[in-house]
Order: sequence, then structure tokens, then C-alpha cells
Amino acid sequence: MTPAQSRAARGLLSMTQTGLAKAAGLGQSTVIDFEKERRTVSDQAVAAIRAALEAAGVVFIPENGGGAGVRLAKPGGAGA
Repeated sequence: MTPAQSRAARGLLSMTQTGLAKAAGLGQSTVIDFEKERRTVSDQAVAAIRAALEAAGVVFIPENGGGAGVRLAKPGGAGA
């Protein structure tokens, strides 16, 4: 997951950085630093951010020639 995907996912969910940090069990500064690319955050922190966004209903789309992306999961579906 890239910082841009995190920002886009939050936008789709209308989720604040504070809300994401709380959902991921991280400090707000970790989310901010990751999304603004201020510093490299741990792989564990990135995994926690991704898991929180997926739990909230986002599906991450891998690089497939058109660029990595995000979308909302289908209601009631597995998402991918």
C-alpha cells in the first residue's frame, strides 16, 4: 500500500487521519508521517493501516499496468 492509496481510501470512507490512527491502533503522527511521506514507518504500522482501511470497506487494487488503486468493496461481498 502506498501513501497515496491510504489518502484515497480515507477519502472514499470519509475517514480522518485521527479516525484511521485510532482504528489502526497507532499514533496520529504515524499516519500523518506515512501519508505525507515525511519518514519511513514500520512495515507493521503500514500493515495496521491497511488492515484498518480494509476492515472499514476498502479493497486495494494491485499494480496491473494501470497503476495501483483503491475502491470500495461491494456491499455484502468479499470485496475483491
